[in-house]
Amino acid sequence: MSPSPDVVPDDLILAAVARAERHRCRDAITRSDIHHHLHIPSRSGKVRVIKARVAALTEEDCLEQSRKYGIDAWALTPRGRRRLKRADVAGLLPEAPQHQKWRQASTLATQEIERIRETLRTSLAEAVERLDDADAPSDTWFEFAERLRRDAWCLGSATYCAREWAEPSDDRADIDDHTEPSDAKLSREKKARRRGRRKGRRSVRSWRDA
Repeated sequence: MSPSPDVVPDDLILAAVARAERHRCRDAITRSDIHHHLHIPSRSGKVRVIKARVAALTEEDCLEQSRKYGIDAWALTPRGRRRLKRADVAGLLPEAPQHQKWRQASTLATQEIERIRETLRTSLAEAVERLDDADAPSDTWFEFAERLRRDAWCLGSATYCAREWAEPSDDRADIDDHTEPSDAKLSREKKARRRGRRKGRRSVRSWRDA
């Protein structure tokens, strides 16, 4: 008899907890974190299955439960880590949330970058055309300053996502610290300014207005 589609192996749950610990850089993981790493939708019947199996694994001393900020959380115990080390779950976990985010951003950037580039080109052309209008009010230039900054920033963000954001590894958290190797030659002040401009560069939602 084939197993029920709602069955989630305990060892896979432990593997999801372990990966979530690495990627969240913390030693206590919520059930929501486990769901994300197993690609289980919040309304799926498997949510109840996970709840029951997490409780059982806690009773078996494979997981340790705690409560932080009013939310239940779990961490692998030494026994759980030993069990996971013996388990054969390599390659069974679905794509990690951080890898999925990178892949989707990279794909979207490749699709959208020419449109974003054309938007900036149009804004630049219109600004150049108005330069000869001596009667243009100051608000015209304030609006162009806003528009050009937005369009140029979106192109920078799309360029980063398409070509510069390195594919994340499952071994560690993929956190954008807004630094690049080329920053080493800069003064402290210039480094700070560059890091400030890079904030949010992975946010593809920003491109909607471009």
